[in-house]
Amino acid sequence: MKMTIEHAFVRSTHAVDSLIEERIFALQPRLEIEEARVRLEQSRESSPPFRVAVHLVTPGPDLKAEGRDHTLRAAIEKAVARLDALIVDKGIKRMRRLRSNRQAPASIRTGRGRSRR
Repeated sequence: MKMTIEHAFVRSTHAVDSLIEERIFALQPRLEIEEARVRLEQSRESSPPFRVAVHLVTPGPDLKAEGRDHTLRAAIEKAVARLDALIVDKGIKRMRRLRSNRQAPASIRTGRGRSRR
């Protein structure tokens, strides 16, 4: 997996970067991630000032999530929580699609095999 972390008006620290890597790699067992792009921003004009945007490139549809909060760590946790919810939704949709694609037995589909009265 390729990971890119971009800092916009946020100081790059080992603690923050390793927190992001840890959280993204924790998603890896449930989702095949080819590339992760993370953007950390701080805006003095907006409230809350910290914004974290995550874009995960996966086979199939990509996942995007954003988190905003008054601290950088809280914004990271919110973005990862949204990604986690998207992964769960993606799994549920996949299971529904697989269930709906199952075919009924031939006797039910054609109406044969039933006794007529």
